[in-house]
Amino acid sequence: MLQASVDLTGGGLLALVVTFLLAVVFYAVTLHLAATFFIGDVPTQQAARAAAVPAVVSFVLQGWGPAVTIAVTLAGDCLAVRWSYDLEWQPAVVLTLLHFAFFVALFLPLNNIFGFV
Repeated sequence: MLQASVDLTGGGLLALVVTFLLAVVFYAVTLHLAATFFIGDVPTQQAARAAAVPAVVSFVLQGWGPAVTIAVTLAGDCLAVRWSYDLEWQPAVVLTLLHFAFFVALFLPLNNIFGFV
């Protein structure tokens, strides 16, 4: 049977590691943009510290469907944001929702251009 698309990585552990690292970087960039918009001038290290949590949760739960994955990823992101930025619950929830909005606002056009999914 002919392959419908070309796979550059060939799958395997390397593909998973690189995809995970790219997801962490994308989460960190979008979180830093949201935090800069919401809080003001903040160090990038705080976004990098919190970005691994939503990346891990979304990777682990990707087989559970979008509703469960998004809900649990947002909950984990909120906890990571609260810890990393040392915020109370209400600002942490607002920053998490802004992070989700920035993530969607950047992911959808990039997905339409490059066809990630």
